[in-house]
Amino acid sequence: NIHNAALELFRNERPWPERYPLVLSQLKHETRFLNTFICLQEVLHVQLVNIRDGLNGSEASKDSASSDPAVDPIWAHVGVARDDGKRKGEYGPIIYPIKVYELLHNETVWLSPTPDTPSRGWDAGSIRILTLAVFKHKASRRLLLACNTHLDNAGSTSRRKSVDVILKTITRVRREWARRSEERINERGLQVFPAGDFNSFPTQEAYLAMKSSGLMHDLRDSVGPESRYGNEMTFTAFRPDQDKDEQGRINFLWLRPEDAPQKCVWKVEGCGVLPNFFEQGIYSSDHRCVVGDVVLC
Repeated sequence: NIHNAALELFRNERPWPERYPLVLSQLKHETRFLNTFICLQEVLHVQLVNIRDGLNGSEASKDSASSDPAVDPIWAHVGVARDDGKRKGEYGPIIYPIKVYELLHNETVWLSPTPDTPSRGWDAGSIRILTLAVFKHKASRRLLLACNTHLDNAGSTSRRKSVDVILKTITRVRREWARRSEERINERGLQVFPAGDFNSFPTQEAYLAMKSSGLMHDLRDSVGPESRYGNEMTFTAFRPDQDKDEQGRINFLWLRPEDAPQKCVWKVEGCGVLPNFFEQGIYSSDHRCVVGDVVLC
């Protein structure tokens, strides 16, 4: 979660033009081997263009708010803004390297009783979305379903019911792709990894609903302490010394577990929570970046 480029800043928050170089340098470092997906939250259109331009080696345009992100030589994105399904409001984009992965399908689902249209669900304070896309790894021809979401910070009912929408959508997409001839290339089918800001501690409704479903496994639980880098806390706020009640682990990477005990789907090599405060005295975001190193078996 890179925190949106709001004009009205929190105390101790710096404007996006000052935070952007720190966000970009961290993303560049973590994606230098290219076989990487980037799932971001709270991304306004200007930020999406900045990051896409930066990853592709071009400087962010001063009028980037009116620029149109298109397919670039290295990195492309899927996802639309939540308020109108176009550019208004926050994106939950999935950014991917086009030389490594081929995009086969993508869609945006609104986390509400009317998931096909821009809408706010239940007791949510804001419109919330799920971005998902089916990719083919060009070298191995394996298929992957990437999912990215940001659950509501205000509504507990919304968070719980949003998990239901997410899991039903994943089940639907996997079923649809199981019927396609392309799926026969992959003996193990369409594998899934959801990522996002769930605004839920591991003791709260959204996390517990994901875990108790039996359909998803917290990536962090797949490795021991020796394979976990950095802090456990993913949300720090911009004033960590004063906002302690809000701090905790709320950003997660999930994997779909094996369909059968003898079948290996994912090999998790490690995970990490990266720093968000630097010597310049600037917080790149009020969240820390979560990273998972995984291999498809």
